[in-house]
Amino acid sequence: MEQLSSRTIYTNPWMRLREDTIRRSDGSVGIYAVVDKVDWAMVIPFDGEGFHLVEQYRYPLGARCWEFPAGTPPAGTAPSPVELAHNELREETGLRADRMTLLGTLATAPASSNQRGHCFLATGLTPGEPQREPEEQDMRTAWFSRARFEAMILRGEITDSHAVAAYGLLLMHERGLSTP
Repeated sequence: MEQLSSRTIYTNPWMRLREDTIRRSDGSVGIYAVVDKVDWAMVIPFDGEGFHLVEQYRYPLGARCWEFPAGTPPAGTAPSPVELAHNELREETGLRADRMTLLGTLATAPASSNQRGHCFLATGLTPGEPQREPEEQDMRTAWFSRARFEAMILRGEITDSHAVAAYGLLLMHERGLSTP
């Protein structure tokens, strides 16, 4: 596809929605909506037995959800993915990690967004106090055994697609498969 023009439809501090006029490979012209967002990092805090998860209210779903710690950088900053992972882990759980291993990168919604997520395994965990942002004040954190975590996925109690995909990356990592 060839981009012929682009215009911003909507913008706020977290995203920009643009509409591109494109030419398809057959020569026909159409439009494509794209959501521009900054990349995020997700952290799987693993102590060798289980995982530390966070639970927070997700407004679009109208429900509280258990997830791995994750987030985007504050506006105007550009930390590396591993720096962002350390920041999100500390901010949401209070945990510090001796080691942060990149498990892989995910495309958030490749048909509509340019955003990518970087998934990390955090080990060598040390407890501390969370440093949550104002909208995270009702966030909870808890430890779950691997068996309970997997059961929560199967029962539909963990539905965050990024958390489930990151867990798949962890399973491949544990089997000796790794990112190039």
